[in-house]
Amino acid sequence: MCGINGIALSSRRAQRVDETVLVRMRDVLHHRGPDDAGLFIDGPIGLAHRRLSIVDLATGHQPMTNEDGSLKIVFNGEIYNHADYRSDLEARGHVYASHSDTEAILHLYEEYGDRCVDYLRGMFAFAIWNPHKKELFIARDRLGVKPLYYVHADDGSFFFASEIKSLLAAGALRPELNRAAMPDYLANHATCDDATLFAGVKRLPPGHLLRWQDGKIEIRRYWDVEPGAARVDGSRSPREYIDEWRELFRSSVKLRLMADVPLGMFLSGGIDSSAIAAVMSQMVDGPISTFSVAFDVPEANELPYARVVANAFRTDHHEVLVDSSDFAAALPHLIWHEDEPLAHPSSVALYFVAQLAQRYVKVVLTGEGSDELLAGYYRYRKTLLNLSASKVYHACTTGGIRDAVLALAERVAPGSIRRKLPRTFLALPPNVDAIYFDNFAVFSRAMQSKLLSKELHDQVAGSSPYAGMHSFFDAHQSATLLQKLLYADLKTYLHELLMKQDQMSMAASIESRVPFLDHKLVEFSTALPDRMKLHGWTTKYVLREAMKGVIPESILRRPKMGFPVPLGRWLRGSFKPLVDDYVLSERTMARGLFQPDFVRQLVSEHVGERADHTERLWALLNFEMWQRHFIDGESLPGAIPQLKEAQPS
Repeated sequence: MCGINGIALSSRRAQRVDETVLVRMRDVLHHRGPDDAGLFIDGPIGLAHRRLSIVDLATGHQPMTNEDGSLKIVFNGEIYNHADYRSDLEARGHVYASHSDTEAILHLYEEYGDRCVDYLRGMFAFAIWNPHKKELFIARDRLGVKPLYYVHADDGSFFFASEIKSLLAAGALRPELNRAAMPDYLANHATCDDATLFAGVKRLPPGHLLRWQDGKIEIRRYWDVEPGAARVDGSRSPREYIDEWRELFRSSVKLRLMADVPLGMFLSGGIDSSAIAAVMSQMVDGPISTFSVAFDVPEANELPYARVVANAFRTDHHEVLVDSSDFAAALPHLIWHEDEPLAHPSSVALYFVAQLAQRYVKVVLTGEGSDELLAGYYRYRKTLLNLSASKVYHACTTGGIRDAVLALAERVAPGSIRRKLPRTFLALPPNVDAIYFDNFAVFSRAMQSKLLSKELHDQVAGSSPYAGMHSFFDAHQSATLLQKLLYADLKTYLHELLMKQDQMSMAASIESRVPFLDHKLVEFSTALPDRMKLHGWTTKYVLREAMKGVIPESILRRPKMGFPVPLGRWLRGSFKPLVDDYVLSERTMARGLFQPDFVRQLVSEHVGERADHTERLWALLNFEMWQRHFIDGESLPGAIPQLKEAQPS
C-alpha cells in the first residue's frame, strides 16, 4: 500500500520535469507511505513513490526497473498471486532482482503488454513508463479498491496521483468547483464514474487502462461483469452454489493473508466481518488481532456483538470509543484526507479504528463489498416490493382513487407509518427513478429544485442527478431488476465506499484488504441466481448459509444495522454551532449555490424534530468545510485527536 504520482510533459512544453514539483506532489502523500520514498526523472517524464512496506521489505524500493533498466514502474496495492508466475517468467528469460509483487507486474508487462492486467489478482493502481514506445501506461484494479486521479492539461501534459491533493500540490490546475457534478453529489453522496467535485480532475474508472503518448490519452475498459448473462442453472442445487461460494471466499481470505508484517482485521459484529474472522482464525497460528469502534452513546454502540465474535474465535481484541468532540475535531482533517466531502459520517469512526489498529498491525482485512454483491441492503427488497405493487396498483386504479386512498391512509395511519407513506407504492409512480433513485437519494430531484439557487439551477438544467447511475442500470437490458440494481451499485455506491476505506485507512498509514471483492468471487457472485442473494425476506442468503455452524447463531440472525452514528442528535445539540457556521452563515449563503430560505427550513425542521434531515445537513456541512479548505485555501484547525484504547467490558 503506497502513494504514487507522476508527470508527463507534452512536446509542446519541451522541458524537463521540475524535481521540486515532483517531490512536493510525492511528499504531500507521506501518510500513504511513511517507510520509504523514491523518484525518477527522465527529461519530460517523472515518477515518484511513497512506500508503506508490506511485502519484500528489503528490496521493494520504487520506482522500480526491469532487468535492463528500460522500464520504470510505480505501484500502489498488492498482487496476491504474483509468486505463481515467477518460475514461468524466469523460464522465459526474465531475471528477478527481488521478491516483490511490483517486479512481477513489470515482467508480466514485458511478456504480455497491456494484457498483463488479466493475470493480476489483487488491488492495484500502477504506472509504467516505456521509453521505447514513449508511452505512459496506467492501470487500475477491476473493482476500484485503489484510487487513481489525473489531470490532462490543455497542452497535453498529464499529471496523475493516488490523491487529488497531490495534483493540487503540483499546480496542475487551480482548484475550482465542478458545478456540473453538483446534482450527482447532492443526490448520491458522491460523484459517479470519472467525475470529481474538482473541475478538471478526473479519476480513472475501475477496470480501466489509460495510455498517454505525447499529449494524447486513450482509455479503455479491460474487465467487467455481465449480470444479464446470469441464468438459473437447473442442474445445480442450492447446496452446490453455497459450497462453491464458500470455497471461493476461503481462497480469497487466504490470499489476503500474504504479508511480511503483522496483520489483523476490523470487526463490527456484523455477518460480513464475522465471516472473515471465522475463516481467518482457521488459517493463522495464534489469535488474530481484531479492532472495533463505537460511539459513546448506547444507540450507536455495537461493541457487544463484536465481543461475541471475538470471544467465539478467541481473538486479541481491541476497542476504541469516539465522542462528539473527537468527531468534530477530526472532521476537517479527514475531509482533507478524502479530498472531497465525506460521503458518510461512519468515515470518521473508520479513521479512528484504523488509528487504533496501526499501533499493532500494518494490514487489516475488512468486510466491504458483501452488501453490493449479495443484496445486503434492505432498499433492494423494498424496491422490488414497491415496484411490483406499484405496477399492479396503477393498472387497477385511477388517479382519483389513488388520491383518495392516500388521503385516507394519511388520516388513519399511526404517525410512524404516516411518515413512510410518501416513500411507498401508494404515493409513487411505477418507475425506477421514483421508487429507487429518488426514494433513496440524499436530495431528490424535487428537493434539488428547491435547494439550488436560480443561477446554479440554470447552469445544470437538463442534467439528471441519476444520469451516471442510469448508465450502469440500463447497461444490461436482459438482466433482472435485482441484477440491475446490484450492478449499478457495484459501479457507483461501492466505489464511493472503497474510496472511504482506502483514504481513511491510509490516513492512519495502514493497509486495508477486501476479501469479498476478489474478482473471481465477484464474477461467481454476480452470476448467482437472485434467490441465492435475496431469498424471501433473507438478505445475503448464500453467505448466511455458507456460515451456518461457523459463526455464532446470534450474529447470523442479526438484522442489518449499518454503522450507527448519532449524528442526528448531535446536529440538534452539540453540533448546532457547526451548523450555524458552515450551513447557515452569510459566508456560505454568499456563494450563491443554494436557496437560503430552503436551507434555513431544513435546519429548522431538523432541530425542531419535525423531520429528519440528518443526511442532508451532513452533506451541506461537509460540502462547505471542503470548499473552505480546498477552494478558499483556509488552513486546517487544530489536529486529529489521538484516542486512547478502551478496555472491553
